[in-house]
Amino acid sequence: MPAQRFDSPDDAVADIRDGATILVGGFVSAGTPSNLIMALKRSGRRGLTAVANNIGLGDLLDELCEHRQLDRVIGTFAIRASGARTSRFETQYRAGEAALELVPQGTLIERLRAGGAGLGGVLTKTGLGTMMAEGKQVLELDGEQWLLERPLRGDAALLKAWRADTLGNLQYRLAGKNFNPVMATAADLVIVEVEEIVEAGGIPPEQVGTPAVYVDRIVQCEPMAVRWEG
Repeated sequence: MPAQRFDSPDDAVADIRDGATILVGGFVSAGTPSNLIMALKRSGRRGLTAVANNIGLGDLLDELCEHRQLDRVIGTFAIRASGARTSRFETQYRAGEAALELVPQGTLIERLRAGGAGLGGVLTKTGLGTMMAEGKQVLELDGEQWLLERPLRGDAALLKAWRADTLGNLQYRLAGKNFNPVMATAADLVIVEVEEIVEAGGIPPEQVGTPAVYVDRIVQCEPMAVRWEG
């Protein structure tokens, strides 16, 4: 069944519920679904958990903290580097008003991949003997210890692609691909903002980064410029 086409990002995210877990694509500002994030902000949904590579680093995900819509973030970069601007999320986290689960970047994408593939988790040595292992199961296999990382899934995924065809097949551009394809496999509802929609067959098969079977909704939006205050 073809992906449903929406006229506005606000309509595309309108039925996301309070308390939902949202996967958000992008790496800093590349491949970030800025229009969908701002639509989610306007929706007023609260109690959200965001799974993303970063927050407050050249992205608009931090905007959801203005009215305290985010309760929790699972991601790789959420705390400023020395000299960088402090994000709203970091301020709320340090005040005990929001929760943070830091995940090594490779582990994050493997947990998402496991969620999309229906696996029970992944085994890794990354984080063994550190705070990353606290509260997690350690398994011994062939005399070696492995940290069990459980899969990640979302109620919805907000993604960005360069182009979609009318069926919902997606084409990514350069670094904009990043986390978007794996997140498309790991959410119950996949919403994608694109810069252009072409007819079926308009994207060469070898350039399809996410097949339409994973995509539920598409909305065409002008790219939103984001300035990173590093």
